[in-house]
Amino acid sequence: MSPRFVPFGPSHQTAIAVILLVPLALALFARHEHLGRHADRLTRLGLALFQVAGWVGWYWTGLDKGTLGLDNGLPLNLCDWAEVALVIALLTRNQFAYELGYFWGLGGTLQGVLTPTIYFDWPDPQFIFFFIQHGGVVASLLYLTLGTRLRPTWRSLPRVVAASLFYVGLVGLIDWLLDVNYGFLRQKPYGTNLLTFMSPWPWYIPELVAAGFLFVLLYYSPFALADAIARRAKAPGLKHEAPKK
Repeated sequence: MSPRFVPFGPSHQTAIAVILLVPLALALFARHEHLGRHADRLTRLGLALFQVAGWVGWYWTGLDKGTLGLDNGLPLNLCDWAEVALVIALLTRNQFAYELGYFWGLGGTLQGVLTPTIYFDWPDPQFIFFFIQHGGVVASLLYLTLGTRLRPTWRSLPRVVAASLFYVGLVGLIDWLLDVNYGFLRQKPYGTNLLTFMSPWPWYIPELVAAGFLFVLLYYSPFALADAIARRAKAPGLKHEAPKK
């Protein structure tokens, strides 16, 4: 039997390092003067196939172990929706799909990478396919941002918030109808995670929504700061510009 998963143990730390470093390396290739266009196309296709393979592998593992059921076999977790959005963004460079994948991936899937809800450690298939699927989401959004240079704008924020509220409403209804717990809207996940520090059910739901708003602002803040710096850098030049005759 595979060893029990150890949070932030050697295998977990290695997985996190790979998830962060691989897209950075791929982004450098994508910005290469001569290889950029071909490297970007191949990387986006490869990351999309990687995510699909992780999804298929996760289902295969569940079927093989007999753990796949109505409560975990439907693609209704936020990570699933982020993965679908990012596969579309990788294949098409669609801005809205990228925005959803960026904010949902950082707001939901990144939490899963840091606090995985798995039982077994490396080299168990559960560990491998969990990090292929969830790590692929984080790696894809980082690559699209750093390599393909897609980025959110102020207009992204209301679109993402509206889509997120739609997710909560739809999945909450399905949870109630099927007596399941997708999105952790009816029960907190086990282990230590963000929900651990929130109020008991159902009071953590509005707290979770409020935290979602804050995370959207937090994950947009680097771009807002970069835009502010760029505007300030241009301002002195505009002041000294000679008047037109």
